[in-house]
Amino acid sequence: MEFKVVKINHEFKNVVVSHKALIEADIEEQKKEIIGQLEKGQVLEGIVKNVTSYGVFIDLGGVDGLIHITDLSWSRINHPNEIVELDQKLNVVILDFDENKSRIQLGLKQLSKHPWEALADTVKVGDKVKGKVVVIADYGAFIEVADGVEGLIHVSEMSWSTHLRSAQDFVSVGDEVEAIILTLDREERKMSLGIKQITPDPWTDITGKYPVGSKHVGVVRNFTNFGVFVELEEGIDGLIYISDLSWTKKIKHPSEFCAVGDKLDVVVLELDVDGRKLSLGHKQTTENPWDVYETDFALDTVHTAEITDIVDKGATVEFNEDIVAFVPTRHLEKEDGKKLKKGESAEFKIIEFNKEFKRVVASHTAIFKAEEIANVKAAAKKVADQAAEAKPTIGDANEALQALKDKMDGKPAKGKAKK
Repeated sequence: MEFKVVKINHEFKNVVVSHKALIEADIEEQKKEIIGQLEKGQVLEGIVKNVTSYGVFIDLGGVDGLIHITDLSWSRINHPNEIVELDQKLNVVILDFDENKSRIQLGLKQLSKHPWEALADTVKVGDKVKGKVVVIADYGAFIEVADGVEGLIHVSEMSWSTHLRSAQDFVSVGDEVEAIILTLDREERKMSLGIKQITPDPWTDITGKYPVGSKHVGVVRNFTNFGVFVELEEGIDGLIYISDLSWTKKIKHPSEFCAVGDKLDVVVLELDVDGRKLSLGHKQTTENPWDVYETDFALDTVHTAEITDIVDKGATVEFNEDIVAFVPTRHLEKEDGKKLKKGESAEFKIIEFNKEFKRVVASHTAIFKAEEIANVKAAAKKVADQAAEAKPTIGDANEALQALKDKMDGKPAKGKAKK
């Protein structure tokens, strides 16, 4: 071979020579000749020169081209070394190049028929297929049902449950799954799949499993301002309105009563098969204590308790853990004219009881006022009885009645009238 001396180092007594430098002109001519013949769609033989994470560089005989990772295979791959290796000879197709043809884009997968075109004509909507999970997103998972043919399972098609969750809750990359073809568009090369359709729709025999009045145990899934969603089984959810959580507690938000994941006893109140809706109740699983309270705290019954708190326009009294009665300010007055204070214990008479709105109003003042009225009535009866025995005149009866009236009005007694 002939060489050209390109460098002499006298100090180290060595010489650098190059054969390439001698034939560079020939190489440049060869390169120009190859570039000049390049056309889109042309198939050439090349050698794998370098493998990177994003693609493969191919030596086409003095000219390099790049196969991007997406053009190596119709299937999804993580790294080009899954397909090629260094110094491997390949046939590649020219996809594109710039004006100077210095950047050449090559393809390998384009030399084989597109997998969608090879998909059997017998594959149709409703068929059951098997595939491997290749990609997971929040909205669903892509399943490779054949080399290069993928279908999307939307998260809503992963479970009969109406509560959408992340696809990661159901599948993982690499899982082998069975699915039903829901839609198939060969022109657009799109396919949608479902895995919940593998199992029967739980709403099919809902009236048999969850008739109105039946009792069950459910799991709290999430809250709204107006109630709690409870899952009875996968795909069967029901709503407990906030008013159906407790007979006694006044609940502003369901989170005050329970937490996500809690188990609750429920009873089916309403069932809408067409609307796929269940109305549930929790408080209905126990007897309504207000039915008992309606008797125990009936009007005019008297109970002893202490003032719990002083509030606007009155005070509150706790008779038990459920009954918190309101005492208006004017009904806090004691017999001596003073008012009851917080923490002070006294007797109270029930003057209002409303089971529907759970409202109880009590009065301390009514206790001794009632005694006064009772005493006056007793005295009036006694006078009337005495008068009946003595056969008094009309004037005597009027005088006695006037004395009773004065006493009730708080007027001082007059001197005894002469006959």
